[in-house]
Amino acid sequence: MNAKIDFSKISFLIVDGDKISAQVVYDTLAYLGASHIQRVKTPNDAFDVLRSEKIDIVVCEWRLRGMDGLEFLDVMRNSTNSPNRFIPVIMLTAHSEHRYVTTARDLGITEFLAKPFNAKALYSRLVSVIARPRRFINTGTYFGPDRRRRQVQFDGPDRRSLDE
Repeated sequence: MNAKIDFSKISFLIVDGDKISAQVVYDTLAYLGASHIQRVKTPNDAFDVLRSEKIDIVVCEWRLRGMDGLEFLDVMRNSTNSPNRFIPVIMLTAHSEHRYVTTARDLGITEFLAKPFNAKALYSRLVSVIARPRRFINTGTYFGPDRRRRQVQFDGPDRRSLDE
């Protein structure tokens, strides 16, 4: 855990209908030093909080009642009624298969965290969000953080051949 981040200055919103799962996230954030942590059970409650308070990072479960985490993310990124299209969203799920990760990425997820997780894994995602934020892209069919992560050092005419 290299980066030194003062989590006490960052406000978090946990969106998770499962009391135990939400408590694990809450306890982990508190362990990391966070003191501004709110919990809600539904996306509608999350929208209410996001409209009325300053939240820096959302940690959201994929499976939610009424509207799942992906639908919540889609509204956050693409709706004209979104309280904050640019807010970092870390998606939690027990479904870490490639197709789920790809679906979440294509809807504008900031980070993806498979359950069960430990404090180091959540910390790593938080450092990525805070210390290495990605610029947002709007292509008409996608709005969200830049999905490209790999840094390529070579900038010549055959740069793409390095991807193979």
